[in-house]
Amino acid sequence: MSEIDYFKHETAIIDDGARIGKGSRVWHWVHVCGGARIGEGVSLGQNVFVGNQVTIGDRCKIQNGVSIYDNVHLDEGVFCGPSMVFTNVYNPRSLVERKDKYRNTVVKKGASLGANCTIVCGITIGKYAFIGAGAVVNKDVKSYALMVGVPARQIGWMSQFGEKLNLPLEGNAETICEHTSKKYLMKNGLLRET
Repeated sequence: MSEIDYFKHETAIIDDGARIGKGSRVWHWVHVCGGARIGEGVSLGQNVFVGNQVTIGDRCKIQNGVSIYDNVHLDEGVFCGPSMVFTNVYNPRSLVERKDKYRNTVVKKGASLGANCTIVCGITIGKYAFIGAGAVVNKDVKSYALMVGVPARQIGWMSQFGEKLNLPLEGNAETICEHTSKKYLMKNGLLRET
């Protein structure tokens, strides 16, 4: 058996076959299933569960009490706040087997999912989007969108740096992030960094 090149707390359970990248940290009472694929420099906080059909990109931070179920895929640099929730079946029933009905959920690079938010399965969250604490997201989210509420609705735009941008929700506009001097261009209601 080869040496691991990541930190594993003595209480963590990592099933045979799981792949965990260099420099990652697996903390207290974490369970990683054998089919999971976890990138480099990832932090899995206390009581995190990672299912078999899960991919987690490099440098993601998964805070305490998060369960990442099958068919959830996180790109690089995703932040999952404490006790936030992913689902993988849209209409679960204890007495009806629906493992063949799992829906894919994709969270793009750099997105932040706030504490206690819920991500309903089958959607894509765009890069650098920001989901507020306690929000319930049940539809696709645009890149850089700031989403709050139940159900979640867009109230603004966030920079890659993680600060609210002074832009309208629709139309054409541009602004510069005061922290990084990066320029953001909005065209037809979609935002991109230039």
